[in-house]
Order: sequence, then structure tokens, then C-alpha cells
Amino acid sequence: MRILLVEDDQSLAIEIKAALNKVGYAVELSHDGIDAEFMGNEETFDAIVLDLGLPGRPGLEVLQHWRQGSNDTPVLILTARDNWNERVDGLKAGADDYLGKPFHIEELQARLEAVIRRHHGYSENILSYAGLSLNTDSQQLSATGKAPVQLRGIEYRLMRLLLMNPQRILSKSEITDHIYEEDFQRDSNVVEVYVNKLRQRFGKGLIETHRGQGYKLGRVES
Repeated sequence: MRILLVEDDQSLAIEIKAALNKVGYAVELSHDGIDAEFMGNEETFDAIVLDLGLPGRPGLEVLQHWRQGSNDTPVLILTARDNWNERVDGLKAGADDYLGKPFHIEELQARLEAVIRRHHGYSENILSYAGLSLNTDSQQLSATGKAPVQLRGIEYRLMRLLLMNPQRILSKSEITDHIYEEDFQRDSNVVEVYVNKLRQRFGKGLIETHRGQGYKLGRVES
């Protein structure tokens, strides 16, 4: 999943980015409201973590502009813990959730996962489609008639992305944007390598190749 993190406290932003990287998120950073608004409109993100106290343009104004422009990317706002009116204003402006500072990084991860799931129509931590079930807590992938398999790293990120978009053909560039950060990986054949690894474990029908277009979730062979 690809996240835009908007936080003017650069040391805190680096800390959050590192923590989210460890649990499988690709994170882009912005430190001011004007840049953040542009990035949120011009690039594709699975969710945005938005601090409200930003230089250049207040976070609340940025959020309002996104929603007025029909940008429905899930937004988790960061506010001062005792400033209840900021939370209310943020939710009224279209935020999907909020988290008060200071916070535990584990709570940020859990809330972020939840807003992304809800955006894709999932209320629980199980992503299911066509006999497949992925537990986003344990990172285990289950298929009808097969024992659960532990996924790690890129395998997990790839299956999570496919299960979040089961009816869509995802281009290679779209996949790399959402699961990698490093430029050398974007230009390599890493996507093909991990698609083949997953097929070897669950059958060739697990992921369909649409030549010239990309990949789409298929069905597990019984």
C-alpha cells in the first residue's frame, strides 16, 4: 500500500515512515500544506496521514480542497490530543479517522489499516475473494482445501494489493508504485519474480497475466 505522510516535524515523519515501511507500506513524505495538496491530487495513494498544523497551508484547508475536488482518498488526521474541536472540524471536512498526539505507532498502524480496509469495503482484518482469505494481522494466506501459508515482505504486499482490487487489472507500474519505494526495484523484474513465486505455491490460476496490461487476481486451483 502506498501512503502519503504529511507532517512538518521532520524527525517524527522519519520515525513514522520507518515504522510503516517495516509493516509493508511504501511511504512518500511532504512537510507543508501546499506541496501536500499537489501530491494528493497528482499522485495515487491508498491513504493519507495528514497533520493539521502545517506551514504554507493548514491541513484542514488542504483536506477541504481535496474533498471539494472529489478526491476520496482515505485520510487519517493527526491532531493535538486535547484539541477536540480540531477533530470535529476534520471529520466534518471529510476525514475518515483521527489520532491525537502523542500516539503509539501501533495504534497509527491499526487505524491506517482500518481506514484502507473500509475504503475497499472490508470491515474486518480478513480480505477474501474467490476462495482466498488473507489475514492482515498474521499475514497468512488461506485457500479453500489448503493449509494457511505464511507470507512475508513483497509476497504479502502483492497479495494484499490484489485482494484490495480483485476485479481490476493492475499494471506493472501501478503495482510497483504501491509496494516498492526503491528505484532499482521499480525498474527490475521483481514483480514477475514474486508473481511466479505465488503461482508456484498456490497454482498458476492464482494471478492472471493480461498481456500488455498487467495482472489480475484469479482463482486457486483445487
